[in-house]
Amino acid sequence: MKIKSFLTKLVSLPDFYFLLVVLISSFLASRTLFTPGYFNMHDDLQMMRQLQMEKCFLDLQIPCRWVPDMGYGFGYPLFNFYPPLPYLTGQLFRLVGFSFVDTAKLLFALSFFVSSVTMYFLSKNFFGRVGGVLSAIFYTWAPYHAVDVYVRGAMNESWALMWFPLIFLAGYKLITNKKVSAFWIITLALSWFSLFTSHNLMVIVFTPFFAVWCLVWLVVTRGWSRIIPLVAAGALSFSLAAFFTLPVFLEKDIVQTGTLIQGYYEYTAHFASINQLLISRFWDYGPSVWLEEDRMSFQVGWLVWIAPLVLGAFLTPRLLKKPKSEILKHWVLAFGLSAAFGFFALFLTHSRSINIWQLLSPLHFIQFPWRYLTVVIFGLSLSVGVLLRIFNKKFAYPVATFLALGAIIYSWNYFLPEKGKMLPLEDLDKFTGVAWDMQRTAGIYDYLPNTAEMAPQGARTTQVDVIEGKAEHLFVGSGTNWEKFKLNVEEESIIRLNVLQFPVWRVFANGQEVETYVDENEKWGRIYFKLGPGSYEIEARLYNTPARTIGNIISIVSWTGLAGYLVITYKKSKQGKKKK
Repeated sequence: MKIKSFLTKLVSLPDFYFLLVVLISSFLASRTLFTPGYFNMHDDLQMMRQLQMEKCFLDLQIPCRWVPDMGYGFGYPLFNFYPPLPYLTGQLFRLVGFSFVDTAKLLFALSFFVSSVTMYFLSKNFFGRVGGVLSAIFYTWAPYHAVDVYVRGAMNESWALMWFPLIFLAGYKLITNKKVSAFWIITLALSWFSLFTSHNLMVIVFTPFFAVWCLVWLVVTRGWSRIIPLVAAGALSFSLAAFFTLPVFLEKDIVQTGTLIQGYYEYTAHFASINQLLISRFWDYGPSVWLEEDRMSFQVGWLVWIAPLVLGAFLTPRLLKKPKSEILKHWVLAFGLSAAFGFFALFLTHSRSINIWQLLSPLHFIQFPWRYLTVVIFGLSLSVGVLLRIFNKKFAYPVATFLALGAIIYSWNYFLPEKGKMLPLEDLDKFTGVAWDMQRTAGIYDYLPNTAEMAPQGARTTQVDVIEGKAEHLFVGSGTNWEKFKLNVEEESIIRLNVLQFPVWRVFANGQEVETYVDENEKWGRIYFKLGPGSYEIEARLYNTPARTIGNIISIVSWTGLAGYLVITYKKSKQGKKKK
């Protein structure tokens, strides 16, 4: 009876059938992700990152910072700099028994479902429920969304798309609602936390657009007092994510970040052309390369960019004939802002915007100007919802249906893995043999410690090497961020631990810390230390720097405080209902 009562209430909700359409659309976009097997992608490290996160959890290295199997097996500080949220969420799937293959696919599928739902609620707020459905379908089925998942395998970027609409909605509500609501402060904070821990670069890409969004609503409503809750939400989001964001900001100079903007990653090589963006329907699964030799599609999608222009052409003459109050209506401003954001972001993907890129050096770390297609599809998809505000229902509903179906049909064959289907693959296939070796060696230059002149050129084969002197080594154990072994030293010896030096690896011999160094002739940046004759139990462990420790403490305090506040609020609401 309880289940029947719940389902009755669920179906009776005003948004139920509209959300059902949105979810069906998302399922169709992710349809092959629910079939057996796996697919080729550019960033084919999703399962490896999930495995490393799981090893950290099992080893109680929380939060995970150092991963043991990557960097040729010498380890490196992946999750000290690489956003962890998708893989933290993936652990929930792992806990209930999903394989690594299925976990990765479910995380990709989740990015479709959540982004479409958040877009629905944002667009609905300005354009009504049908407008929300239309925007959600456009957002889900924009060709670049397929590029992110099925071509690039860009887990973190596809997850960033989930939070854009929710951040805009929470910011708008916080500014325009009559009363400041703790609900919207917390929602905005959690949304920004999620973006911080989903994709570093998308924070750089998205923040200026959000700043303009907030500024416009502050000016229109004259709600300057709302700057305080906006700042409060920002401070809370940073505090919640401090375990990650603080080390990223304060420790970026101890790894070789210069490699992120050199060679292939030089932004000037990756602008898209007008033909690629607006006209061509070219589709392939290759890489982005110099000029127009790309084997990857950067198309916006004909309907995605044409529909806002047509709708704007219908709307503008009507507004010019009406008083200023009509122009300042929130749905009008939402359309204008979202369309402007979309087309300006489109400009930033083209080489004509190079002066902006040269002026703002932080943009260089975005690497690929076409990454602004995330904002393009977000802004233009939101703006399409205005259709239901311009025309009467008899005309608008059929047109909305036509556009929604058109967007799906246009991109149907893009939302497929290479060769159109999943390839047979199980966890063991990815974690053994050549596939395992390739994953261990990939991505080493992303966060290579500065102590190394170059990346290791071969896989780790031993835990310890005796460089000078005479000593016998006995393996005891190793974990994600620690190594243990015994040494019987017959004469003074120089010992090399085959782990990349990084702040703060510390080595203890019989409980006493020994001095470590990197040999001046050591190009790989491994850990060296000296020992005199004797028998030793050695333990090496990665410890937190002040930035990591402070970040951890801030996050623990913030999450504890937020949880406590929510519990107290819930209990008060329950008591209030009982009194009524």
